[in-house]
Amino acid sequence: AGKAGATKGRSPTPTAKSGAVAGAGAGAGGGGATNGAQPTTAAAPTTAATATGGAGGGGGGCSRSTLHANKTILKTVSVFLASGKRNSSNQSKAAAAALQNKRQQQRQRKMDELSGKINPKLLDNLRKKTRFTKDELDALCRIYRKLVSNCQYAAKTLASSSSSATIAKPHAAVEGIDRIVFRELLHSTFDIVTEEILMERIFCSWDKAHEGLPLRLEGWLIGLSTFLRGTPAERAAFCFRVYDLNTDGFITKDEMFTLLRNCLIKQPQDEDPDEGVKDLVEIVLKKFDIDKDGKVSLDDFMGTVAAEPLLIEAFGQCLPTDSAVVSFFSTLQV
Repeated sequence: AGKAGATKGRSPTPTAKSGAVAGAGAGAGGGGATNGAQPTTAAAPTTAATATGGAGGGGGGCSRSTLHANKTILKTVSVFLASGKRNSSNQSKAAAAALQNKRQQQRQRKMDELSGKINPKLLDNLRKKTRFTKDELDALCRIYRKLVSNCQYAAKTLASSSSSATIAKPHAAVEGIDRIVFRELLHSTFDIVTEEILMERIFCSWDKAHEGLPLRLEGWLIGLSTFLRGTPAERAAFCFRVYDLNTDGFITKDEMFTLLRNCLIKQPQDEDPDEGVKDLVEIVLKKFDIDKDGKVSLDDFMGTVAAEPLLIEAFGQCLPTDSAVVSFFSTLQV
């Protein structure tokens, strides 16, 4: 490239020759300044070569700065990602430790329930949620332990008498009070003699948080507090949950018919005993249906019972008698 620049810029004067040499040097340094050499002056090609060489050097410096900036950005991103991974790992470990701690607490709580023990924190919580004293809670926990033992014994008996292992397995570990023991308790201890459907609804409505499941210690005590010492409003709300057979928030005519069907004494000469039940449903509906929408809501039921407390069990017995409550507390020996 230098030689080419020298050939094109050659002149018969010494000054032009010197300019050609300078142009050649500029072509080597800046690439392309050789064509700019002039034969009349020496200063012009020298200045052009210098400017071109400076431009080339500036381009190289800009490239190095850009590369350095890119490396810095990549390093910063790498550090950020590594920090994020460490934080994510720490959070995962903390979440796993919290989950394990929660499971241990749940296992310990189940063991305490089955043994009838109450830790101090749970005891204070139950005293706030129930209307029982500390001594009464201790006695009720002992009763709970006996009832659970009866459930486990019944489950083992069923398992040993059953010829199918698949039937025995679900009953192998009963944790709580099941339907059979609960119904026997209502019948023998609280003198509640009622139809099968009401017995089932009382069991399912006992613990609002876990309908239909075996009753755990806390649910058993909270439900028993309402059952034995609840306010009129609490007991009325409990009765409404029992009578609301499909748990839709209303007592409909069909549900009233089902609940009242066994209340009437059937006479042999009655051609259609269901007609008498239908008439009774209409009478009761007029009494309870305050807003006249053809069904009884919770507000309807509560308002009617507040005005006439004797109607609280209008659709069947689901509360203990006063004498049964007094007798029960006398057996606690507290």
